[in-house]
Amino acid sequence: MNHDQTVAFANLLATYSIYAKKGEMISIEGTTAAEPLILATYEALLKAGAYPVVRMMSPEMTEAFFTQAQAHHLDAIPRIETSIAKALDGSIRILSATNTRALSGIDPKRQTRYAIARRPMRKLILAKKWALTLYPTEAYAQDADMSLRQFEDFVFRANFLDRPNPAKAWNELEKKHQKLIAKLNGADQVRIVGDGTDLTMSIKGRTFISSVATHNVPSGEIFTGPIETSAEGTIRYDFPVCEGGREIDGITLTFRKGVVVEASATKNEAYLLSMLDLDKGSRKLGELGIGTNFGIQQFTRNILFDEKIGGTIHLALGESYPETGGVNQSALHWDMIKDLRHGGALYIDGKLFQKDGKFV
Repeated sequence: MNHDQTVAFANLLATYSIYAKKGEMISIEGTTAAEPLILATYEALLKAGAYPVVRMMSPEMTEAFFTQAQAHHLDAIPRIETSIAKALDGSIRILSATNTRALSGIDPKRQTRYAIARRPMRKLILAKKWALTLYPTEAYAQDADMSLRQFEDFVFRANFLDRPNPAKAWNELEKKHQKLIAKLNGADQVRIVGDGTDLTMSIKGRTFISSVATHNVPSGEIFTGPIETSAEGTIRYDFPVCEGGREIDGITLTFRKGVVVEASATKNEAYLLSMLDLDKGSRKLGELGIGTNFGIQQFTRNILFDEKIGGTIHLALGESYPETGGVNQSALHWDMIKDLRHGGALYIDGKLFQKDGKFV
């Protein structure tokens, strides 16, 4: 990204996404591949009066950790990590992988142990201000079937940074979200219909949350937590899940009384099944999300963007977001996307809410 684009991106992160205030301690975490954005964000936080805390590592260190880590590295959190998390007022994490398949040869049980151990840390971080974003790299561009320049432009547009006033554009989307949420207030039954899919669930008493780049950057979704025992039926997902250095494709799940009772995948099925057995909550739904960012229309193999695609919905297995009223607990939170843009439909209490990816 050129200098002006990088500075605009950093200003969005510091002043809108994390809304930094004077005296706050805000961490910036990323790899050396994201150094231009880390530096620009560091400067933007200083201008806002905050204390930036930079935590930068090389792209190879994550693979080195999972390759060399001993039992205590995987199963416990270092005291310094907990101390830092408690001291921070907020955190900005910048994804910046140079090889998105670097962990594909790692035993998934090691990643599972690490995820379980880190769950208390995740709760500490999510209880405060946080923002998660992505800096364009060759690896992400390749996954998206784009050149680096094309992907940089895609990221810029997805964040509304091509608009005269990005913050105003996100505020306008927030107003649209509130209109959609008003239609969903008091709703009970949700039905998702599409290719290989007929799935129902209840959202009775649950709260829909608007997401507009104050956590995920970019954003563009409304989401809630389904009643944990309510999912019934089958869903066939249209896009692969890219997680843990692996691509899990052709996923089909069948639910009974809220629990996944049948699961299959055409690629990396064994890894899917290992994640479903992660803990007691990993076979239940923790989130129903509706994508509203119509500036994102292309699948990129990156969930930060793909779950926001306007005209799609996503369901996450595992951990609920407490603010929605969801109570499912798990070390897992896996978003899986269903494309409704080509013959799909979303019904709320028997009434059509969205068809072919368009709200009615």
